[in-house]
Amino acid sequence: MTDALELDALWEDFHRAVNMTSQELAAWLRVRDADEDAELLPEEAGTPTGQHVLAILQKRRTDLTEEDIRVMYRVVDTVDDLVDVDDEPAAEDTRRRHRLMALGHDPLKP
Repeated sequence: MTDALELDALWEDFHRAVNMTSQELAAWLRVRDADEDAELLPEEAGTPTGQHVLAILQKRRTDLTEEDIRVMYRVVDTVDDLVDVDDEPAAEDTRRRHRLMALGHDPLKP
């Protein structure tokens, strides 16, 4: 179980790492998965982690589950690993940008 101070720090880190709004992330997940052969339901678009991030963005801190907390730690760690502060923004690195955006972090966003 995560104590209150640790949860406060994680909440701040998560919302620093995830700089897209829930609406922006939902739209990105729909666009990312759109193709002419398969039309997914909006709530099924994107990766499972992307969908979980979207669900977390729509929750209050007091409603977080242990699984939410695990995902939040994983997202913060992944974003920190993929973001190069000396090399931001990296518009030419499309694959990395799209991977980050699937987690709710747009490296081109100020």
